[in-house]
Amino acid sequence: MLLPAVILAFLFNYLPMFGVVMAFQNYKPWTGFLHSDWVGLEHFRSMFTRTDSSQVIWNTFIIATLKIVFIIIVPVSFALLLNEIRKMAFKRTVQTLVYLPHFLSWVILGGILVDLLSPQSGLVNRVLQGWFGIDPIFFLGDGDWFRFTVVTSHIWKEFGYGTIIYLAALAGINPNLYEAAEVDGANRWQQTIYITLPALVPIIVVCTTLELSNILSAGFDQIFNLYNPMVYDKGDIIDTFVYRVGILDQQMSFSTAIGLFKSVVSLILVVIVYRIAHKVADYRIF
Repeated sequence: MLLPAVILAFLFNYLPMFGVVMAFQNYKPWTGFLHSDWVGLEHFRSMFTRTDSSQVIWNTFIIATLKIVFIIIVPVSFALLLNEIRKMAFKRTVQTLVYLPHFLSWVILGGILVDLLSPQSGLVNRVLQGWFGIDPIFFLGDGDWFRFTVVTSHIWKEFGYGTIIYLAALAGINPNLYEAAEVDGANRWQQTIYITLPALVPIIVVCTTLELSNILSAGFDQIFNLYNPMVYDKGDIIDTFVYRVGILDQQMSFSTAIGLFKSVVSLILVVIVYRIAHKVADYRIF
């Protein structure tokens, strides 16, 4: 039963790892791995000296950090608010509605956002101009607004999934704690501060530390479906840069070096955050 999965994992996960040798070669497709010239660490030195690659790493760090921060704050806050609703039918309806975007592809959402945020005919700009008198904003053509759009749309798409995790944690809190707090005269806000939030700390720590391992992964599929040459200076990330340089410009060795750098840093971060989660929240995978 395991053999098909093992074969697929070997073909698509382990066999391609031999391609990392391109990062140390001046790789040419017509000469192959065996006959391409070895250049050592030349591509890695170039990665840190080229202005565009340095900017891409910085963009990735900024966008990923903003996503991580808000994808923790927003689901926790929304879960606390949703937990206060006593009408179960309304609560489940809202929970389902905020969870649905998680299942939509960024290909679909990208097309929707392009239409909604168009400076000429987009619904968002029409509302801003008609109701508030604000000039049209080029959300996907201005670098700063592009970052805001990317982070906001990512939160809108994924916070429903995080909300379910925290609602499950809230359901596990002993109700006797709230009853005792009410007897002592604590209001709802005090119960949240002294009972609910401390009970959520372990799962918040686990989710945060696991998200930190993605600090160099700002979301290829989202950025790829939304960005354009006008926002490369603020919106280009490592994954899209590797695609553009390696596939479109055929600089395969240089793009492999950048991808290898990202993989090594991500591996180190995974090990570090796993140990942090184990120490702080007693979270273990094995």
